[in-house]
Amino acid sequence: MADKVVIVESKAKARTISRYLGKGYDVRACRGHVRDLPEDEFGVDVEQGFVPTYQTMPGSRRVVGQLRKAAAKADEVYLAPDPDREGEAIAWHLQHVLELPEEEARRVTFNEITRSAVREAFQNPRGIDLNLVNAQQARRILDRIVGYELSPLISRKVVRGLSAGRVQSVALRLIVERERERDAFQSEEYWEIRAVLSRAGEKDTFEAELKRLDGEDVEIRDEKRAGELVEALRDEAYRVAGVQERTSHSKAAPPFITSTMQQAANSRLRFTAAQTMRLAQQLYEGVDIGAETVGLITYMRTDSPRVARQAQEACRRLVEQECGADYVPKKPNVFRSPKGAQAAHEAIRPSDPFRRPDDVKRYLSERQFKLYDLIWRRFVASQMAPARYHVTDVTVQAGPAEFRARGRRMLFDGHTRVMGGGDETKDQQLPALTEGDELELHELVPSQHFTQPPPRYTEATLVRELEKQGIGRPSTYAPTIQTLLRRNYVRRVRRAFQPTDLGIVVTELLVEHFPREMDVSFTSRMEGELDEIEEGKRDWRATLAVFYDQFSADLAEAREKMEAVSGTEPGEPVECEQCGRPMVVKFSRGGDKFLGCSGFPECTYTKSLPKPGADEAVETEHKCDKCGAPMLRRVGRRGREYLACSAFPGCRNIMGLDREGNPVKLEPRRNTGFGCPRCGGRMHVAQDGAAEELTCARCRNRLPMLTVQEALERTEMPQDGSLGACEKCGGQMTLKRSRKGLFLGCSSYPDCKNTASLPKDALPDPQPTREKCEKCGRPLVVRWGQYGRFLACSGFPGCRNVWRLSGRPKACPRDGCTGKLIKKVGEDGVAYKGCTRYPECDYTEPVKAKSKKGQ
Repeated sequence: MADKVVIVESKAKARTISRYLGKGYDVRACRGHVRDLPEDEFGVDVEQGFVPTYQTMPGSRRVVGQLRKAAAKADEVYLAPDPDREGEAIAWHLQHVLELPEEEARRVTFNEITRSAVREAFQNPRGIDLNLVNAQQARRILDRIVGYELSPLISRKVVRGLSAGRVQSVALRLIVERERERDAFQSEEYWEIRAVLSRAGEKDTFEAELKRLDGEDVEIRDEKRAGELVEALRDEAYRVAGVQERTSHSKAAPPFITSTMQQAANSRLRFTAAQTMRLAQQLYEGVDIGAETVGLITYMRTDSPRVARQAQEACRRLVEQECGADYVPKKPNVFRSPKGAQAAHEAIRPSDPFRRPDDVKRYLSERQFKLYDLIWRRFVASQMAPARYHVTDVTVQAGPAEFRARGRRMLFDGHTRVMGGGDETKDQQLPALTEGDELELHELVPSQHFTQPPPRYTEATLVRELEKQGIGRPSTYAPTIQTLLRRNYVRRVRRAFQPTDLGIVVTELLVEHFPREMDVSFTSRMEGELDEIEEGKRDWRATLAVFYDQFSADLAEAREKMEAVSGTEPGEPVECEQCGRPMVVKFSRGGDKFLGCSGFPECTYTKSLPKPGADEAVETEHKCDKCGAPMLRRVGRRGREYLACSAFPGCRNIMGLDREGNPVKLEPRRNTGFGCPRCGGRMHVAQDGAAEELTCARCRNRLPMLTVQEALERTEMPQDGSLGACEKCGGQMTLKRSRKGLFLGCSSYPDCKNTASLPKDALPDPQPTREKCEKCGRPLVVRWGQYGRFLACSGFPGCRNVWRLSGRPKACPRDGCTGKLIKKVGEDGVAYKGCTRYPECDYTEPVKAKSKKGQ
């Protein structure tokens, strides 16, 4: 039995650390928090000074029992959760449930899971930092007060199952207010005029934009004025009035912190905040890279861009080795931490910069590699010299008009050599010009533009705004966004957040009755007070008392004055067209407001409500081709016009509109259960199955459907060692089969008999084929299952049709064909064997009928 017990959060982290510590250490996982406030009651005694009542979580009781037994037999117990408030609170709760005296609770922290960092941490254990614990307790109790008191109130007044939160509701307010700005925005027309010029007698041209007229800034509001200026300036003489040359520098961005990593992963890789954090957790906790398991990046929940001196020096050596001495700045680049940042933390960086992305690519999944590559490049670039550019500004005079042109030429690529962003193709290259040069006009190009409303928040811009306003912490951004989506307060439209009717109504109620709690600056101040508690400058109970006094008064008033929204009649009474009862306001599962009959469930009549500011449906001269009723012109969620039958809901026929405004029959489509690899949305296929690609209903991504042979080739299990290394002997793990299915086994068998279960993320992604399901007509996909690959309907779980792919299919007998014969089903439902290279090879043969027993 080991005489030292180490407790961490996850099994992956435990497995990595155990290999560093060796014998004598028993490393166990507590699986996150083991104690929390009770789920079915408030759990905070306000009268006695906000004393929390903690209970062992139901899912952790078995783990806690095992940890108690191990700790009772051990000489020393080390608590090694993550190095932040949550990790410190987990360690404190573990101390209590294991009944460890304070002097025996050894707390160890490390910013990276490497052999040297872990061993150094265990040589310098400390006690539990109660300031960190109190900051976490204060945050948890604040969230319990707001959530436990506000959520039931909102659920009663709007619709059941809603929630409100201290950070969540303020983030929702930002999204709603941005949508109101967009609705109130009045677009204005403006025009620009660009001159295409060259030096007299030369062919190389450049562009200059009209900026001033008669010494004043020019504003062109309509096409008529633009045309007048073009005609007036066409015959003017063009000459260079001034040339200014300078050198500009582009400094490297700091290494990632949590928020900037989420922003970059969303904009560059299209990862959601939750996906980014999940992948970063995997890279931090440890990955098998051949002969060892190592954490590839430092701790991923941080708001400080600080970098340890050893890491800086290693990165500078790498830059000099890979790029040359010119790319290494004279002094290491140092970046200032934002106000309130936890300076003890480091930026997110590779634990070893010499571990290049390509070196570990074969050990990582595709998404893990993309994120590690992004983190590695950002960190290495942060310690490189600035990029330098030669910038030329040219003023061109044409009578009373003044045109300006700018050219930029790279002198030294600096950090852009690693991080990118130095693409010269986007910069205009100007010819050598001097003041007084005569220029030849080739063309005057007027262009029409319209001012644009402020864009909706994407995940990247919302995280940036939350960070800028000081709302929430790095660890809260991803769960906050997930909650807003799960509660149907917002929806994603082209990767941006649009508030639903439900989200708008909830925000309006909370802002009206809880103006202080919904104020952005107040929420930011509360985050600052929590930071002061962590630093030991503020008492956490006094902070809670000040907050609760005002909140309880607002809550009592809201319970009396807040009016119900759902189930009430609209401003103007509307009668049900089927039974005559009054219609009432309701909310759909997707968060949209509509009118429903008050006689539900006896009467199920519903009626949609027009969006505020949306164009009213306009009756057209076109008739419905199904019932003959007039068609109405409407605008969809994504701003596209379409025709809908005025007899809705009796007739649900809709038609599209071409560019001339003529009705066109919409291509019928069938949704599949196949997820878009870009955004995760559902993909659909044409109803008749004629299309050769799947289309995402959310982001419009198109995915070609393959022949079965191509799909089999793309779903081959990799043989390059990406399945990991054997934890016993260091050999490569390979795919093996047994009667119970697939598993991983050591390639050194029989010398090493180590085995492991096959992780799902190691399996290749499913691939759609051109073969159609004989039950529902949707395309079949090649998937991996417990016993290998098989063909399955893309309509799963609605359609569960599957076809086995034989382990050794017969080769196609046609000369020159490399395909295999597999079982297929024709349109008449008859089974046959066809070539996997169809339609390139159309060879078929009948399936032999199985003889019955005894015949």
